[in-house]
Amino acid sequence: MRELAPHLAGWHARGIEYALATVVDIRGSAPLPLGASMAVDDSGAVRGSLSGGCVEGAVYDLCTAVLASGTPARQSFGYSDSDAFAVGLTCGGELEVFVQRVTAAERPALEAALHALGPAALVRDLATGETVAVTGDSAVGSGGDPPDSMLALARTMVLEGACGIRTMGSGASARELFVESFAAPPRMIVFGANVFAGALARVGRLLGYHVTICEARPVFADRAGHPDADDVVTEWPDRYLRTTEVDSRTVLCVLTHDPKFDIPVLVEALRLPVAYVGAMGSRRADTERRDRLREAGVTAGELARLHSPIGLELGGRTPEETAVAIGAEIIAHRHGGSARSLSATSRPIHAPSAAEHSGNQRIRSCGVSTSSGEPVSSHGT
Repeated sequence: MRELAPHLAGWHARGIEYALATVVDIRGSAPLPLGASMAVDDSGAVRGSLSGGCVEGAVYDLCTAVLASGTPARQSFGYSDSDAFAVGLTCGGELEVFVQRVTAAERPALEAALHALGPAALVRDLATGETVAVTGDSAVGSGGDPPDSMLALARTMVLEGACGIRTMGSGASARELFVESFAAPPRMIVFGANVFAGALARVGRLLGYHVTICEARPVFADRAGHPDADDVVTEWPDRYLRTTEVDSRTVLCVLTHDPKFDIPVLVEALRLPVAYVGAMGSRRADTERRDRLREAGVTAGELARLHSPIGLELGGRTPEETAVAIGAEIIAHRHGGSARSLSATSRPIHAPSAAEHSGNQRIRSCGVSTSSGEPVSSHGT
């Protein structure tokens, strides 16, 4: 839902009421993950998407009905091949969608969750639409103080990076809740400020990373020259990596093209519990680099983690094409993709998550959040 934050903030500032539709359950294959959202305001303007186009028309009608009545609604959308005009998912899955009207009462909770700087959770009662944001040690709710059991549930799911429907209580007092957790964005650290770094910063932001460019030479570490980076740091790469916080979702991309920078930072990087380490260079440069890394004490197991030359073999030449190839390799590595054309494979396009493999169909990870996102400090610093 966070991709809608800028649009919703504008509507909130102008006091506009709107209907918010959210995917709260998925059975089988679906184009977008749990938490995917679409909003419709009282003038009929639409922001966001639930399925890439398959069911948006029917959800739009549901949103306008909820806007008029104020009563929350839940509805499932599946695949039908018997009626050419039936609403459904051509991918064969089924979505359950929850729609609520957002008024002044719900705005504080939504804003607290969508704009939190750290991990947060948004909890919604699927019967009443009561909305609670849980951020750190605080909670903001639309229906008074939330019970401790709800806060504990939300914080547990944030640590798991999970989204899903959970039942709280039992019998007549049972409440079905949809909990959507938001981890802090994962980090992409790019070493070397050049045209390739600038293009990769654009791709990194598109993929949801907080992008930092680190450059040792002040003349090239120009913030204005890299507008798509969230941060531009002037520091020797290995020194910066020893003192900054990384975690199991962090990706490190070494684009410096210079052994005096490459080797020290890669020695550090290959010993950290990060998601991905890649380095740019020619085949010959890669061979020489690997020899230097062995001489520096990097083990065979550590060296096996290095993606070098960086990126998939797409045949591109420009900085932008190179950045797409790097981004594609990061995606494939993160999700276990084959990096082959879909037409050449037969595996499901939307591969089952770990939760589905374990039989828990109602709890899934949210977006790119696959871990708690708790920082791991380099070498204990």
